[in-house]
Amino acid sequence: MFEEFDRLFGEFRNLDFEKLPGETKYFGYSAYIGPDGIPHVKTFGNVGALEPKRPARLETPEPEGTREPYADVMVDEKNREVIVTAEMPGIEKKDIKLNATEREIEISAETKDRKYYKRVPLETEIDPKKTDAKYNNGILEVKAALKGQGKSQGHDIKVG
Repeated sequence: MFEEFDRLFGEFRNLDFEKLPGETKYFGYSAYIGPDGIPHVKTFGNVGALEPKRPARLETPEPEGTREPYADVMVDEKNREVIVTAEMPGIEKKDIKLNATEREIEISAETKDRKYYKRVPLETEIDPKKTDAKYNNGILEVKAALKGQGKSQGHDIKVG
């Protein structure tokens, strides 16, 4: 885990902030030990792709004024569901648009003052039709049932 932090902060120090798009620059990370006992480090923000699986932000900039919310994914095997939480302060639930496929949840929201967008990849398959979402005090929580059998298409989710 320390090696991963060293790599992340080394890349962060070497970024040329003047070349990054947009006015506001932000970067964050979360680190945790997964149920498999392996340390995981996830990053978010608009100051560079410091995560190996993401394309560089300099190559694919976010639309002007768009923020990537911090999001976390948890698999609850006991209740057979995936829970995605995202921090999106300053909006109302009517501003949120969600779309789910078997392997991804797409989150977007737009108001006069704020604009959020994030695609959350899932490590397990879900049933998009058995998905529920709630928004309260700046926190979006999406719960999706783990997939049984068969295939389904993307599905829009109503935020309650």
